[in-house]
Amino acid sequence: MNLRPEPSSRWPGVAGLLLAAVLAGCGGGNPIGNPPDVENPVGTGGQKLSFAYFQKCIQPLLVRNITAPDGSTNTCASGGCHSSVSGTGGALRIVDSAPLVDLGLTAEAIRATDMYKNYYSGRGVSIPGDALQSRFLTKPLVRGVLHGGGQILGSDTDPVALLIRYWIDHPLPEGQDEFSAAAYSMFTPADPTTGSCNTP
Repeated sequence: MNLRPEPSSRWPGVAGLLLAAVLAGCGGGNPIGNPPDVENPVGTGGQKLSFAYFQKCIQPLLVRNITAPDGSTNTCASGGCHSSVSGTGGALRIVDSAPLVDLGLTAEAIRATDMYKNYYSGRGVSIPGDALQSRFLTKPLVRGVLHGGGQILGSDTDPVALLIRYWIDHPLPEGQDEFSAAAYSMFTPADPTTGSCNTP
């Protein structure tokens, strides 16, 4: 005669109900706190950012010493940050020794350069037409996203931020590539060689 009770097949169901009750007590059906829907910024539908403006106005920002709000000084392209060789800083990678590129070269020749690698990396963390949603700007501002290097820019009106904002917020006309002369209006006078970098 067996006096021990048979294991019940009801226990897994009871355990599941208890787990559901605990999770419901944590805030409902979404205990981790994720938004119910992912919302992606609109962007501008495949428009390109200017290579000429990047080379003249953005690249120098990435390789020069910047003093952060906490008083520390470093470059974005340094070894522990976004260096293409030894950086640990996520998607943005910078070849700090990239020489200037003659804009008269063919698109194929420019795309084979280190400067273009830097441009391409910067473009990869940007949403053309929406600088304030682009990681290229939100990370150094530490605005809604963590940045391993901490807050680098004090506000989106910082002179460095203004250059980044202008580059991202002024994509080229739809259907034109990143080398289009339409970008020359981003300089005053409208010449990427002699002109100064426009800002908002």
